[in-house]
Amino acid sequence: MSTAISTVSRFGLVCLVGAGLSAGTGGLLGILLLRATGLSPVSVAACRLAVGGLLLIALLTVMRRPLPRNTSAWRRIGVVAVLVAIIQASYFGAVAASSVSLATLITLGMSPVVVSLLEHLTGRRILDRRRAATIGIAVFGVILLVGAPADDGVFAGAAMALVSACAFATLTLISARPVPGLDVITTTGFAVTGGAVLLTPLAAISGLTFHPTPHSVALVIVFGLISTAVAYTLYLRGLSEVGAGTAAVLALLEPLTSAILAAAVLGERLTPTGLVGAALLTAALVHTSLQSRL
Repeated sequence: MSTAISTVSRFGLVCLVGAGLSAGTGGLLGILLLRATGLSPVSVAACRLAVGGLLLIALLTVMRRPLPRNTSAWRRIGVVAVLVAIIQASYFGAVAASSVSLATLITLGMSPVVVSLLEHLTGRRILDRRRAATIGIAVFGVILLVGAPADDGVFAGAAMALVSACAFATLTLISARPVPGLDVITTTGFAVTGGAVLLTPLAAISGLTFHPTPHSVALVIVFGLISTAVAYTLYLRGLSEVGAGTAAVLALLEPLTSAILAAAVLGERLTPTGLVGAALLTAALVHTSLQSRL
């Protein structure tokens, strides 16, 4: 029995690590797509959700996967769609009001804190000293890695980023409990597509059209496939195996991956403080992975 539990936990951890690495490509691909198309950030978000969701729906069609027939499954899909739209809209609203660093710091840095507090308050999982310390180290690592935010629009940006963090935490807690008859590919495909539909009116205000080139089209497809479809599917799959608290901490692999890719591809160098933050964040992620397998 212990071997089976260990195997399941290991599979869940692999999914979550894969999700963090896949989502971490979003920073680089998003910047490249913004440069190639001139779209606004929220329009880019709508495009990535639409492409990612439709690719998964196409996969479901090829696999001849039947549609869910119970109302609880469609209710879950609807809730996830709304949460995905809120996460994206609030995050990019925070970016527009303040800075990328502030939005990333609060959205991803506060998510595991919110999840842990909600789990503790609802009795799902006790927040002991060791877990609190690990979360603290991880969040401090993100602070050092991301750096100090700009001063302009801090309060407005922080408020919207906090909304995004709470929505991500809610998504994590809700999705940790699977719905009978509903698989993660179906959930992700329809929910992400629904999120794109909800974001379309907001994105249309700033413009959704761009001049397509082979380069920009390829970026949109890869952005939707890797950073969205694969990332969300793996994250939701890992949630059911490992649990909300561990998943929220491992999601911090995303900013670490983004920073590494930005340094490697865009030539953005990590400062000594950023390197310390990356080391602390890595240590917290490794510790979380090891603890979840005990």
